[in-house]
Amino acid sequence: MKITVSDVTQADKPQWEALYQAYAAFYNMPMTRATLDIVWSWITDNNHPFYAFIAKNEKGDALGLAHCRAMPSPLRGAMVGFLDDLYVAPESRGTGCVQALYQALNAQGQRENWPFIRWITAEDNNRARASYGKIAQKTHWLTYQMAVE
Repeated sequence: MKITVSDVTQADKPQWEALYQAYAAFYNMPMTRATLDIVWSWITDNNHPFYAFIAKNEKGDALGLAHCRAMPSPLRGAMVGFLDDLYVAPESRGTGCVQALYQALNAQGQRENWPFIRWITAEDNNRARASYGKIAQKTHWLTYQMAVE
């Protein structure tokens, strides 16, 4: 299967939406029209440092997506990359799609001069973690989240 990865465009919106809704369902996150519209505005706003990629097969069917952005690293005095979302449709896993998305993320990091791209995943997301372990190093950092009240 030939897989191509490109920036998400306006024409990709229906396929991107379907993938993003499936991604949210995977993590049991409710997805509303308002949330979809906000994320889409980040993708289409050229002044917003948010990058979206879509992987497709030779027929133009969307197989997966990735979203990343710049993130300040004060201790380094530099911007680094942060991968917010990476999703491959279940029927497209094992086809090379995730590797193609990794290549697009790496190329974006090179263009932006990021020294690395960081991300988090669920502890029990074993399939993804096995894939991540092939291309990245697991850090010793734990993630905490404080509710703002």
